[in-house]
Amino acid sequence: MPAQRWTPESWRQKPIQQAPFYPDAAALADVERTLAGFPPLVFAGEARKLKKALAKVAAGEAFLLQGGDCAESFAEHSADNIRDFFRVFLQMAVVLTFGAASPVVKVGRVAGQFAKPRTNPTETINGVELPIYRGDIVNDTDFSLKGRTPDPTRQLDAYRQSAATLNLLRAFAWGGYANLDNAHRWMLGFVKDSPQAGKYQELADRITQTLAFMRAIGLDPEEHQELSRTDFYTSHEALLLGFEQAMTRVDSTSGDHYATSGHMLWIGDRTRQFDHAHVEYCRGVKNPVGLKCGPTLKPDDLLRLIDMLNPANEPGRMTLITRFGSQKVGEHLPALIRAVQREGRIVVWSCDPMHGNTISANSYKTRPFERIMDEIRNFFLVHQAEGTYAGGVHLEMTGKNVTECTGGARAISEGELSDRYHTHCDPRLNAEQAIEVAFLVAELLKEERARVKKPAAAAE
Repeated sequence: MPAQRWTPESWRQKPIQQAPFYPDAAALADVERTLAGFPPLVFAGEARKLKKALAKVAAGEAFLLQGGDCAESFAEHSADNIRDFFRVFLQMAVVLTFGAASPVVKVGRVAGQFAKPRTNPTETINGVELPIYRGDIVNDTDFSLKGRTPDPTRQLDAYRQSAATLNLLRAFAWGGYANLDNAHRWMLGFVKDSPQAGKYQELADRITQTLAFMRAIGLDPEEHQELSRTDFYTSHEALLLGFEQAMTRVDSTSGDHYATSGHMLWIGDRTRQFDHAHVEYCRGVKNPVGLKCGPTLKPDDLLRLIDMLNPANEPGRMTLITRFGSQKVGEHLPALIRAVQREGRIVVWSCDPMHGNTISANSYKTRPFERIMDEIRNFFLVHQAEGTYAGGVHLEMTGKNVTECTGGARAISEGELSDRYHTHCDPRLNAEQAIEVAFLVAELLKEERARVKKPAAAAE
């Protein structure tokens, strides 16, 4: 049975989960009309370029590093915070590139990651029940009727913040801030203060030698764009579909529809129903699309979703982001991999080690660092056993020195969570923990790439 004709608004004829209720429907419609007239935040050509890069990841020729805030905040929007995030992200990419000799596709959860799915629609404090906080694009953390009532004008604020963030990120990526020399200096500063200084110093020395060699043969990073610039893409969960529809544009060169709110969108584990609105919207835009895969996802259902979202089996279109919990990877991931392999579907496999490892400690939500590391290790082990490529990681992280996840090299304790617990929603890796993850992934990726190359070498 052929799928119904898709339009940017066809999702409105479907059931929908995780949708906030706006009391003033006329005000919401007015905001969406306003957004539809605003300039795009990203461009179709950029999304196509990311798709080509992700096709290389699917082929085992590159690695996807995706990460950023759990939910961006209006209050914490500043040039310093954006710079600190971008700097740590580049450090992680350098660790992966030099540690595993792998190209890295850099995709931030930034400039659009404002809306959050929630388990319950309301919360009760001291006998008062109000709507749950759903992210700054919807309502406020302030526990009051005014603060928690969904306000459509917040979408305009989210657009403006995304535009300002993208402007600065593009300047960083293309204006010299991403120069390899700078990344080297940042790494040296990190080495000095780290408990794992020996390992980091070794990498810094390798970068020093590489830069010296490049200069010796006439490749000065200052003079070669490929060494002084980087491609950096944005992504977010396509949760608030009215906003996404308003930001959908027809590409003048191809005639295709693209979501111009971000280069890549993903569908969450709570909104991936076949006949519901979020899958309906995402199947029609040509951006790269991610799909969160949790413990309840069955292999046949995954195949059906892939066929709906990527019927042409286009390389780089589909990224499967697994999120099981450290102890459940071996139970759930192999069957999904085997189904995808059996049917010849081309996908990127990426590991979200954050969402399945959330616990409560001292009245704070936290994520033990060792559980995060264990899920990543188990993800790579399963792919090794199945003969497939572990292609990426998807992290909630920040460039700030927060205390939200326990453990790591500095062994943050449960008692220290209150010191710098700044997140409005889920706990994030701090800068040092994020780089520590990058070193682990680099070691695993180096082993994996060696394994993948062996059969090819034997065939020759």
